[in-house]
Amino acid sequence: MAATAELLGFAPVEIGAGALVAVIVLMILRGQLVPRRQLEDLLAVKDAQIAELTAERDTWRQAHGVSEEARRESQDQSGELLELSRTAGYFFNALPRAAREVSTRVDVDQAPPT
Repeated sequence: MAATAELLGFAPVEIGAGALVAVIVLMILRGQLVPRRQLEDLLAVKDAQIAELTAERDTWRQAHGVSEEARRESQDQSGELLELSRTAGYFFNALPRAAREVSTRVDVDQAPPT
């Protein structure tokens, strides 16, 4: 039959039972065939690694969110401080003018109190 599946280049009908057992033993020794229990253990280990990496990723993502929030808050505070410093600058620049205006008024109004 031409539709027969080939195993390692041979049709199963063409090789004997001993050769078939030898091929299976060879596949087991090379690690191509593993028992179900070993496969399940390996899958459990991989699932644990994936869960650990997922938790680590979520921790880093959360830390990044906290960091970004702190950066935004710091930026907002810097903007407020900059505005307050501008206001203080305008105030201190206006003080000498206000002091001159007050001193000229006091000099002009020298009338004795009655």
